[in-house]
Amino acid sequence: MRFDLTDLRLFCDVADAGSITAGAEKSALALAAASMRIRGMEEALGAPLLIRSRQGVTPTEAGRTLLKHARTLLAQSARLREDLSAFAGGFSAEVRLLANTNALTEFLPEALSAFLADHPKVSVDLEERLSDEIVGLVAEGAADVGIVAGTVDVGALTTYPFRSDRFVVVTALDHPLAGRDSVGFAEVLDYDQVGLERSSSLQRFLAGKAVREGKPLRLRVQLRSFDAVCRLVECGVGVGVVPATTAARAARTMALAVTDLADDWAIRELKIVVRAAGDLRPYAKALVESLRT
Repeated sequence: MRFDLTDLRLFCDVADAGSITAGAEKSALALAAASMRIRGMEEALGAPLLIRSRQGVTPTEAGRTLLKHARTLLAQSARLREDLSAFAGGFSAEVRLLANTNALTEFLPEALSAFLADHPKVSVDLEERLSDEIVGLVAEGAADVGIVAGTVDVGALTTYPFRSDRFVVVTALDHPLAGRDSVGFAEVLDYDQVGLERSSSLQRFLAGKAVREGKPLRLRVQLRSFDAVCRLVECGVGVGVVPATTAARAARTMALAVTDLADDWAIRELKIVVRAAGDLRPYAKALVESLRT
């Protein structure tokens, strides 16, 4: 039974994505090549590694065992490359960072630019995820560093404070909610919404909150950025839920009304999560130190 690092990295990507297609794309492999590799691994083992269904794939018990060891081996391989980087002039290390929508759009561009400027041989694999997904992936060793909402249970992970923000409602100036000091999310759901793509972690988070309120999330338009959301809100298409930092910036150039969300979850204390500070690879540790400052 011989699995190379490409096999192991592919299997981790497939398991994380819940899809052979998405896993192949992340591993930069053609779908046919990725499928052949997965089948080859299963034939070499003599047992299935994935349960396949119309909704995607999930690891079998054997697959979960392989996943655990694959993550360990890939982490050791990455640490080996970093330790040897001083002897390889063109070497470029990689740190995998997961972040929720708020951190990704509002705070990480400036924070990462400073880190990357100071570390020209390092690249950052940045991916957007829900906070609870990030906790699980960091705990499993699938990512080096995560940035999550302060309300999520992080278990035994080590945490550091990152930034503070809150969600607010943006509306056109003539909207019925304009001029209010605050409004509950349940009332916001009575109006058409302008939001991010359904695949974004924030939009999935808000959809979950709508389910708890027993009301539909009436998305009229789905966009790729908070700034685009604010522009459509200004035109009267609907209301939007965005970070306060976004709303403050947009209100300087757009005709928008900004109203606080009264719900407790609207206040967002963001924090950095890692498995253990002592286990971090050198560049991952440098990234954490940079983000904390």
